[in-house]
Amino acid sequence: MNKVVKNANEAIEGMQSGQTFMLGGFGLCGIPENTIKALVASGLTNLTCISNNAGVDDFGLGLLLRKHQIKKMISSYVGENKEFERQLLSGELEVDLIPQGTLAERLRAGGAGIPAFYVPAGYGTEVGEGKESREFNGKMHLLEFALTADFAVVKAWKGDTMGNLVYRETANNFNQAMAMAGKITIAEVEILVPAGELNPNEVHTPGIFVQRIFQGVDYEKRIEFETVTE
Repeated sequence: MNKVVKNANEAIEGMQSGQTFMLGGFGLCGIPENTIKALVASGLTNLTCISNNAGVDDFGLGLLLRKHQIKKMISSYVGENKEFERQLLSGELEVDLIPQGTLAERLRAGGAGIPAFYVPAGYGTEVGEGKESREFNGKMHLLEFALTADFAVVKAWKGDTMGNLVYRETANNFNQAMAMAGKITIAEVEILVPAGELNPNEVHTPGIFVQRIFQGVDYEKRIEFETVTE
């Protein structure tokens, strides 16, 4: 099976309006910049996006929000995006805010084939409204359901033609779990090497979870905000 595609435009072929996609990364670190640009250019709408955060106004998922291509965000942290805030408060955007640990575990469960699990986070708050609860060891827990998506889009530092992936440091966050939870997983990498060149002990995501892979270009690797000493 040939998993290598030419670019991001070819990687998103078959994605349709109204579908659900996951987007890896943490803040602006480790996000699939090339694929986001391809999605913006595609004109797809009514998308449901699962991502830890929502980018910033002029970068990352903020580009899709600005064009109103996302109808629902399933996220954990969204504090750096004013357009997100505006759309939420005006009722233009559906939002499901999830505690970060719960989001990570729902993704992991989706990739592992576990349909649901109980977790104490959020019980007694708005997060728990309408959810089934149960007591374990004297503590109340909420029933949370696994997350999967039509497409998972991840970014890795290095990958091979079989789809094996290696992430770097913070960029590993959410990418690894999401790569396992998509029906179709797209991986964009900075370095693409022939099969067999990666050290098996360094592989984070085995190629069995990846259906499409390409080498990205022109990465900006922005920082959300920079703090330095005087």
